[in-house]
Amino acid sequence: MRYTVQVPMRWSDMDAYGHVNNVVYLQYFEMARVALFFERASLEERTGLRRGTVVAAHEIAYKLPVVYSSRPLDVQIWVSGIRAAAFTCHYEVFDHEKLAVTGSTLLVPFDFSIERPRRLSPDEKEFLARWLDEPGD
Repeated sequence: MRYTVQVPMRWSDMDAYGHVNNVVYLQYFEMARVALFFERASLEERTGLRRGTVVAAHEIAYKLPVVYSSRPLDVQIWVSGIRAAAFTCHYEVFDHEKLAVTGSTLLVPFDFSIERPRRLSPDEKEFLARWLDEPGD
């Protein structure tokens, strides 16, 4: 199942060529992760991934240029590849119903008190499993 987050664009997101700068999409991805793993989890009275995760890798593919609009982008986020100590988030960014950007982030659970990776808890795995889906072509 996928979770959709409406992400507003900021005027400052544009680059000198008049479209949303390529690096800004990492911020949009982050906003989608925060909405799912913190805000959505809180609504369900779950801890989500509050114990912490770190980004191990990003991949992005740009399909269409996006120009500023007051209409927010729709960012779909879902999970795949849940392992003992890592999982992948996938994203599709839609601008006016058109697929503009796809991407993924490899995340590793992390214990910041000892500065080391950790295993996902059973509760975290259960939460993530609800958002399992596979990327489209």
